[in-house]
Amino acid sequence: MEVTGKIKVVNPEQQVSASFKKRELVVTTDEQYPQHIMVEFTQDKCDLLNNYNVGEAVKVSINLRGREWVSPQGETKYFNSIQGWRIEKLASEAQAPSAPMPSAQAFAPATNLNEEEPDDLPF
Repeated sequence: MEVTGKIKVVNPEQQVSASFKKRELVVTTDEQYPQHIMVEFTQDKCDLLNNYNVGEAVKVSINLRGREWVSPQGETKYFNSIQGWRIEKLASEAQAPSAPMPSAQAFAPATNLNEEEPDDLPF
């Protein structure tokens, strides 16, 4: 699965335990009702965020993760997380070079029109 949008937040790396680290990224989608999607990068994937900044347009490849937790009182709860595993910069429209449109004066008018020539176009 993928999420595309602009980076809203890139949090610093968090050392959760001696053997587990994570880094959070928030991407704001570009749709009628923009969503702020928090994506976790864990372990060696934390370094993937080093070259990304707030405001950049990105495409993030994600996996949905779910887990079950039973409280000491025996109550069962379910939790979901969005885990990122790849991130790519998207070329924004302002950065993409566009070819200039030719003006009307760029082409000379046709002068040798022959009205009697047959039209050989199939349509």
